[in-house]
Amino acid sequence: MNIRMKDIAKDLGVSLITISKVLRNHPDIGDETRERVLARVKELDYRPNFAARSLVTGRSYLVGLVVPDLLHPFFAEVAKSLSEVLRQSGYYLIVSSSDEDPDLEEVEINHLLARRLDTLIIASCRTTVDVFFHIEKQDTPYVLIDRCLPGLSANFVGVDDELVGILATRHLIDIGCKKIAHICGPEISPGIRRMEGYKRALAEAGMKVIDDYIITQRKGDVGTKQGGAEAMHKLLNLEPRPDGLFCFNDPLAMGAMNYALDHGVRIPEDLAVVGCGNLHYDDSLRVPLSSIDQHSRKIGEEAARIALRILNSKMPPKPETLVLQPELIARESTQRRTGKNISKKARVGVKRNQSR
Repeated sequence: MNIRMKDIAKDLGVSLITISKVLRNHPDIGDETRERVLARVKELDYRPNFAARSLVTGRSYLVGLVVPDLLHPFFAEVAKSLSEVLRQSGYYLIVSSSDEDPDLEEVEINHLLARRLDTLIIASCRTTVDVFFHIEKQDTPYVLIDRCLPGLSANFVGVDDELVGILATRHLIDIGCKKIAHICGPEISPGIRRMEGYKRALAEAGMKVIDDYIITQRKGDVGTKQGGAEAMHKLLNLEPRPDGLFCFNDPLAMGAMNYALDHGVRIPEDLAVVGCGNLHYDDSLRVPLSSIDQHSRKIGEEAARIALRILNSKMPPKPETLVLQPELIARESTQRRTGKNISKKARVGVKRNQSR
């Protein structure tokens, strides 16, 4: 028998709207009514016909997320928090990976647009804005996360990446490092700005930027452990070797640390290391990693909030920018016995702007 929502509504003596709100987890339904509806739904093994609902409402109740790498813990944590917030309002997440390939990213975006998703959330690896103008022509709202693009007026949630580089490099300077290297990301906004922060912190301390101490990764979030190991190999062949290292992200730092330890380098005595992401790898690391916390859960939550604000507005709201302030989390990879060991968190508040 084909059970319909209106059958359940008639059976329970409630309105069709009440059944719909319960199935969408809408907050304005009483607990008793919610429990009755859910019990009957379970008893009948009812499955909502989302295609039919979409025809009536004009919405798919689906949100697309495009990220560079599905295995990267940073993006996994963003996706988890994003999904949790959206689910509370009856929306569900479809996740896709670009493998940090701009052409593949465009293909994935077009596939999601063809599904008539209600909105897109994108951590883009692109350096051009043409695909986003295409999204706008489709009247599909979108939110950029982690990476922004110059010249594009769009909703954005991310971290102050220049401050990421400043906090990490200043910390290495404060514990006594004199020759600080940087394994930097690709030519996207986080890579560029973290590099700027690294250079600024060195300049403010009266230290020179040494080009040989900067190793650039073509891909910042795919194959990063191997990339970190290869960069560490180059750094260890320099004379003099660096005694401090700031890495674009935690997986790069992990690959670099493992290679260094395997080749007799003591961490932090010979080489102090700071990553970025604060991805909670303590149990799997030989030396717990100092890191800059990007507040990945907060990024997901705020991106969901902006997406829902757009979907619940009758008129498209002005683009919103939310820049979170990073936080230094010092662990054993920088806990030297000499110099100033900074163990407490370096926290700054949240900066919220309406336009960029």
